[in-house]
Amino acid sequence: MIKRHALAAACIAMATGFGGIANAQGKLNFYCTAQEEWCKIMADEFGKRTGVDVAFTRSGTGETYARLKAEKENPKGDIWWGGTGDPHLQAAEEKLTAKYESPLLKALRPWAQDQWKRSDGRTVGIYMGAIGFVYNKEVAAKKGVKPPACWADLLKPEFKGEIQMSNPHSSGTAYTLIATLVQLWGEDKAFDYLKRLHENINQYTKQGPMPGQAAARGETMIALTFLHDGATSKERGFAVEMVAPCEGTGYEIGSMSIVDGARNMANAKRFYDFALDADVQRLADKGGAKQQMSHAAVESMRNAPDLSKVKLLDYDFKKYGSSAERRRLLARWDAELKVGAPR
Repeated sequence: MIKRHALAAACIAMATGFGGIANAQGKLNFYCTAQEEWCKIMADEFGKRTGVDVAFTRSGTGETYARLKAEKENPKGDIWWGGTGDPHLQAAEEKLTAKYESPLLKALRPWAQDQWKRSDGRTVGIYMGAIGFVYNKEVAAKKGVKPPACWADLLKPEFKGEIQMSNPHSSGTAYTLIATLVQLWGEDKAFDYLKRLHENINQYTKQGPMPGQAAARGETMIALTFLHDGATSKERGFAVEMVAPCEGTGYEIGSMSIVDGARNMANAKRFYDFALDADVQRLADKGGAKQQMSHAAVESMRNAPDLSKVKLLDYDFKKYGSSAERRRLLARWDAELKVGAPR
């Protein structure tokens, strides 16, 4: 856990009510499942503006969901920010998170408001991003292979041992990928595909961003991840390109939830409003994040993927955001691929 102490100074008053004198404003335990750099910026900025003493933990979305379940009788966290929306919906269904309606809700894009509505007010959309491939151009050129353009291409023998993805037990990214394939082809065909794809996988990582980082470093040719993660690496000078699969693909609604029974409930609500503010969402660019943000007034980040050019599925968040469906799909993953949870 990394702890960031706020500066003792006057802060800027904000329309949403999280301004005031930055002094003796209590604590916030912040579970973050977005990029770590972005997590740090959010924690530091909130502490600076409010005087709240912020402690944050960065982990995978699936890990954080499991943690909330384990801590249900004695919550340790106050706010859960970032990560794929399906586990947030599962936490909402199990009432691990609290209802809250922000005064900024109506300023958000429809898909963000829809996430709040389908969760009965227990989670809200903060960003959106599509699943795809990120490949290292230099590695592909060195091996003399044509980069993949479609899901079907990943099964080719030239990609044996060249693909990396995360583990769906701990990673919301991987769960979104599995749910995408099931919706694209039907469950039996999707799991047949995953078993064949398994032959070309070199590693199942614990967290979703790790495969993209490995592709950027040239440690794997292809990463199955969110396109925005590849855009961040490309902007930073790594030899990567992003591919939206030709057959179509799914997407996430990165979400935010207040922990039910939070010890610092007032500060959790202050952070919730802070995180939905347009100026705060623009800090995503500073953190290297390339998602589409939920506030309607926030323009696309520099060099972000153009989702209008991606063939997006009509992703069924209600079904794949249910706890029962998650347990069932992960049980089938364990039974048929025999990968198990990461250690």
